[in-house]
Amino acid sequence: MLRYFVWTIGCQMNKAESRRIAACLESAGYEEVKSFPEADLVVLNTCVVRQSAEDKVIGTLGLLKGLKDRHPELRILVTGCLVNSDNQELERRFPHVDLLFKPGDYNDLIAWCEGQGAYVEKTSPGYWLAALRASTEGCEVGAASPCAFVPIIQGCDNFCSYCIVPHRRGREVSRPLEEIVSEVSELARLGTKEITLLGQNVDSYGHDLPGHPDLADLLSELSGIHGIVRIRFLTNHPKDVSLKLIDTIASLNKVCEHLELPVQAGDDDILKAMRRGYSAEQYRELVGVIRDRISRISLSTDIIVGFPGETERQFERSLALVEEMRFDVVHVAAYSPRPGTIAWREYRDDVPKEVKKERLSRIEELQTVVAGEINAQLQGSEVEVLVEGRKKGRWFGRTRGNRLVFFEDAGEWKGRLAGVQVTRTSPWALIGKAT
Repeated sequence: MLRYFVWTIGCQMNKAESRRIAACLESAGYEEVKSFPEADLVVLNTCVVRQSAEDKVIGTLGLLKGLKDRHPELRILVTGCLVNSDNQELERRFPHVDLLFKPGDYNDLIAWCEGQGAYVEKTSPGYWLAALRASTEGCEVGAASPCAFVPIIQGCDNFCSYCIVPHRRGREVSRPLEEIVSEVSELARLGTKEITLLGQNVDSYGHDLPGHPDLADLLSELSGIHGIVRIRFLTNHPKDVSLKLIDTIASLNKVCEHLELPVQAGDDDILKAMRRGYSAEQYRELVGVIRDRISRISLSTDIIVGFPGETERQFERSLALVEEMRFDVVHVAAYSPRPGTIAWREYRDDVPKEVKKERLSRIEELQTVVAGEINAQLQGSEVEVLVEGRKKGRWFGRTRGNRLVFFEDAGEWKGRLAGVQVTRTSPWALIGKAT
């Protein structure tokens, strides 16, 4: 039997797509292995959102070239955001790659497998429901995680000036509502308890479908599926979050009180240069509405520091926004110019690297304090945890607000909801004991 290994870097969408790639390969008769040297076929699912990610991809392609020089029968496939519609330059740079296919384009993968003499059973348009497997990352007990990622929309129409995603993944294409319901129903039958709906902008879901169902409609449909106990979704765009969606989150018990709501900057001129479509004050007003209508909401955000032309005063507005909003989680990154984006064409990357690094550290230091204070309020309380598995002898899982929780107990908790009394807190996790 031929063996395969899928190497994944990047966002949750990449992880979800790697699961589908794995399902396709297993349908074609391949068996999964855990490392490059064991594999007859390697698939790289790539990310180029930041330079550091692209550097890892290029380095891994170099490693695989050496491996293929020693084992010419090795087959190498590449997908993800490194791949675009014009692959001539990639083919020139990496002649050892056997197939380049665009993210989410499983038809090209199927055609390649069939060209190798394999038969791929297709049980649903572009998907293989019977072969769906939840990720086992981080789990020592059992074969499957109770949590699964479900893509609902591919691509993005926003074209934020710094972002390469629309140039690589294309314009927005929504999956039919009935297809998503069918997949989630199958996942529930296989034991999945929690699903996370994925899209570069989930709030745009359905605008291109007949009847224009939206994300709120989809959440309502999925809430009726027996066996699913929690529903999450990401990523949101602040300019597209509707009152209907906010009220739907508040009214549906299965939808978790957690939102990923990237702000990216706290200065209006930087937001305009980023082409984000809202002001800092409009973002504040949206957060106010969300917190007013959804009790115990947990908010995560993204911040980019060192965008071209960002002055110290403009950065301090971002710092002040983080302090004022008191987010539960802040993902901060230094601006990285991406060839082909609007910012790459129109702006000079003029903020020194050492300044970017210093600004990133200041955001991280502030958020560590804020997150520590927020989590400390849970000391002694009981939280509900969906247990995903074990790490270093302790059970772990997340609360409805997406807080990571560890606890020790002799029982079998994987896939179950546990009540955990919090005995210790940190900015990054809660520690407790099962009640």
